[in-house]
Amino acid sequence: MVTSEYERRIAARFATFDQDGNGYIDREDFSGAAKALLAEFGIAARSDKGQALYVGAEAFWQGMAGIADRDGDQRITREEFVNGAVKRLRDNPDRFAEIARPFLHAALDVAGTDGAATAEDVARVLEVLGVPGDLARTAATTLDTDGDGRIGEEETVRAFARYFTLPE
Repeated sequence: MVTSEYERRIAARFATFDQDGNGYIDREDFSGAAKALLAEFGIAARSDKGQALYVGAEAFWQGMAGIADRDGDQRITREEFVNGAVKRLRDNPDRFAEIARPFLHAALDVAGTDGAATAEDVARVLEVLGVPGDLARTAATTLDTDGDGRIGEEETVRAFARYFTLPE
């Protein structure tokens, strides 16, 4: 049962990960996201970038399952997600984001070059992952915190942690 405002915010993030909308998060949600990103950017799954993205997606799934899949059924329910995320975030929000680092790094490499991408490329990534167009473009633009025109891994990982810890 979701009780605090903080837990309600975390619960709202569940849909971000439940890519197929079946009511739980599983490995297929992560591999499906990787497949969709590769298709969007015209990258072959068997290429180095494609393989890195699938490896990153698997690492992200394993990390998420490790903190949230309490019953070990290889599916994360909304309740498990909220309980796991809340516990981890209270300990250290940046540590939670670190489980996404391999996937985020590979996604930036798929969208751009050398582990960084333009705001336009990042907006495309966000849209593929289910963020509405206008919101994806606004979010991507704000990720370029150093104003160099490129969005790098550190900016992305910090934003991921903020996404789970700040109000809507």
